[in-house]
Amino acid sequence: MVDDGRDPGRQGEDPPDVFAARRQKLEALRDAGTEPFPYGFAGVEPIDAVRGAHEALMPGEETRVAHRVAGRLSARRGQGKMAFLDLVDRSGSIQLQARVDDLGSERMHSLLELDLGDLIGVDGVALRSRRGELTLRVTGFALLAKSLRPPPEKHHGLTDTETRLRHREVDLLSNAHTRAVFITRARMVTAIRRYLDTEGFIEVETPVLQPLYGGAAARPFITHHNALDRDLYLRIAPELYLKRLLVGGLERVYEIGRLFRNEGLSPKHNPEFTSIEYYEAYADYLGVAARLEELMRRVTEEIGYDGPLDFQRPWHRETVAGAIQQRTGVDIRPSRDRDELARAMRDAGLQVPETDTWPQLVDELVSKHVEPTLIQPTMLFDYPVEISPLAKRHRSEEGMVERFEAFMAGMEIANAFTELNDPDDQRRRFEQQRALAAGGDEEAQPYDEAYIEALEYGMPPAGGIGFGIDRLAMILTGQRTIREVVLFPAMRD
Repeated sequence: MVDDGRDPGRQGEDPPDVFAARRQKLEALRDAGTEPFPYGFAGVEPIDAVRGAHEALMPGEETRVAHRVAGRLSARRGQGKMAFLDLVDRSGSIQLQARVDDLGSERMHSLLELDLGDLIGVDGVALRSRRGELTLRVTGFALLAKSLRPPPEKHHGLTDTETRLRHREVDLLSNAHTRAVFITRARMVTAIRRYLDTEGFIEVETPVLQPLYGGAAARPFITHHNALDRDLYLRIAPELYLKRLLVGGLERVYEIGRLFRNEGLSPKHNPEFTSIEYYEAYADYLGVAARLEELMRRVTEEIGYDGPLDFQRPWHRETVAGAIQQRTGVDIRPSRDRDELARAMRDAGLQVPETDTWPQLVDELVSKHVEPTLIQPTMLFDYPVEISPLAKRHRSEEGMVERFEAFMAGMEIANAFTELNDPDDQRRRFEQQRALAAGGDEEAQPYDEAYIEALEYGMPPAGGIGFGIDRLAMILTGQRTIREVVLFPAMRD
């Protein structure tokens, strides 16, 4: 195999002589009248479709079936009158057989002068080599884009994590596993859309630039609109706008889009991420829970998930208070005062952040002591009203709301409510959040008068949910960090 490049992730910049040699070839092509960056190459088939069409072909068997493929040249073996080359596209790779008898000596020389990493289009006839490898015998080819930088070395690929994430294009072209992760992610999103569309939901779009952020507990990014001369916020959630659509009579809605939260980086957090939220009139949180189970069952079946998690219904279910008490000995139900809860936590031998409010202490108990234990798909039901300003009060549990969060693989993936549609109660909740903000909670919900006015027109009983596409992609592709499922993650300088 000819390999004329180095792995930029291990060695730094490409050596000047390699770059110069490739540029010299580029100029030679132009001098000879060959355009190294043509406009197109119509009629291309995916490589996996070509392979699928000839699965029954026996070793040594030839056909007269012609195919047109295109991709990146990844390997070359042999010289002279016959050579074998490997071509890679998004769907896979295929072996090419080039012969002087088919191409003539001049075209054969031109083909063998191509560099690894060059993009080429190929016309060829299918055969199965004696060693059993599906092959296209080349009858014609065209250079589609000259590569001026060599790809990473074939057998090692691009392995340096920092370089892979900063130069995702190189990661994708050299690592089939990376391509597979993002193809699976795309299929996952398609499956989610398909399920919701068939269930009568309509996809909508709500503002990314918002005059007031809301719908989640998070700090926002702030930007400035010059023409309006006002500050705007990048949305932290689309929730309040989507529920205003329920008021308007769009009874089943969903949105898939980017959210922005001004928070730190972690294996589970990126400051911009993709989420889906969907809302359904006349449903409650139990109906939302059942739909989530069915959605996940359908999606995992469609993408062929074969990992360790069991997505068959029903999922394991616990209450928040019960899960905390079972794992820490702390009962949050009688401890509704901040100092009282802090004392109970200290008595149980737990650390208590001195500046945390009561809601933040409850969140600490869940995130540090419950969440890591929830490996198989699990739902935690019935959260305290103090940490759920947009959820409807529980119909039978005093001080609780009808809310659940879904967990798997030791992390939260979804948050769902029976939606609060009483405008007077919502106004009181916003006032409570305003008090928490005054006490130092930077993630408290802001007071949104426009949303309350919308509720005053009347919002039907409804259930809603939001979950992270990136975290779900992590789980379904077996990745340990969110950076591996975001094409261009945020990186430190």
